[in-house]
Amino acid sequence: MNTTIMHHYVVVLALLLLTPAVTSCPESDRRALLAFRAALHEPYLGIFDTWQGQNCCRNWYGISCDAITHRVADINLRGESEDPIFEKAHRTGFMTGKISPAICDLTRLSAITIADWKGISGEIPRCITRLPYLRTLDLIGNRISGGIPYDIGRLNRLAVLNIADNRLSGRIPRSLTNLSTLMHLDLRNNNISGMIPPDFGRLRMLSRALLSGNRITGRIPRSVASIYRLADLDLSANRLYGRIPESLGRMAVLATLNLDGNRISGEIPAALLASSVMNLNLSKNVLQGRIPNAFGPRSYFTVIDLSHNNLRGPIPGSISTASFIGHLDLSHNHLCGKIPVGSPFDHLEATSFEFNDCLCGKPLGAC
Repeated sequence: MNTTIMHHYVVVLALLLLTPAVTSCPESDRRALLAFRAALHEPYLGIFDTWQGQNCCRNWYGISCDAITHRVADINLRGESEDPIFEKAHRTGFMTGKISPAICDLTRLSAITIADWKGISGEIPRCITRLPYLRTLDLIGNRISGGIPYDIGRLNRLAVLNIADNRLSGRIPRSLTNLSTLMHLDLRNNNISGMIPPDFGRLRMLSRALLSGNRITGRIPRSVASIYRLADLDLSANRLYGRIPESLGRMAVLATLNLDGNRISGEIPAALLASSVMNLNLSKNVLQGRIPNAFGPRSYFTVIDLSHNNLRGPIPGSISTASFIGHLDLSHNHLCGKIPVGSPFDHLEATSFEFNDCLCGKPLGAC
């Protein structure tokens, strides 16, 4: 080995020996956590009693750090958990207060879970969109109000956005469609209004889009059909209107489609009845026309609910060719004619057919 290379190794070794090993979280991270804690009040479980000492990477409840840098990487605080601290108290958690903007000083955070505490209020700190490594934001089951941060689209690594069961209002930000890595979106049971962004289909990695129980209006964007990974779409209990895009029936892996409790009109797209969808709920809308005679061997429904619409005509004969139908509800329409015999009708109850104009046959009365 020549002298130059030997000298290089000696210098590197000396630097390694002189550099102190990182064994605890930085003081800046510790201060940020204590400021975050100061804005919250948890009266029953004492989960913050463990937040003692200088090393917030060791035995601080709900805190995980990066193994190399010892920067705080995860905050995981759930008010409903199987952790022994909950079992010992024989109760779920309850916490009040707000999420302090101090959380944004934890610049290496990859996951924030502050879920199911029932009493946490205030707004989502706007600065949260400046956390470049954030992959999970889960704030389900609190009393958080205000709007979704308008620049949420800056979180270009975000894979999970779960802010369901809160009191959020305002519109879905247009920037949300910039989240090219988003896989799970849950906005259920808030007061969100306005329209679904027309370019919603840009969320190409999305597998679940749960937007039910809001005040969302407008039409279902046609671009949704371009999300080829989407398996679960729930837009129920909103104020959507217009027709169901026919292209939804051509989506490769869509298994659950809930559009119930809206103001959707027009006819049922025939493609939906021979698609990959297994749970289809179109009830409590203003759908018109006939039920398409489009069932076939590909039709496999654990649930198909078309009740409380304005559907007319007979029950299509092709429904008997479906490979499986577990639960069928056609009640509260204007259907007429004889109920087909055989599967699936031989295991359905009269409630599946009640309140139509002139349906007859088993399990209703004779024709």
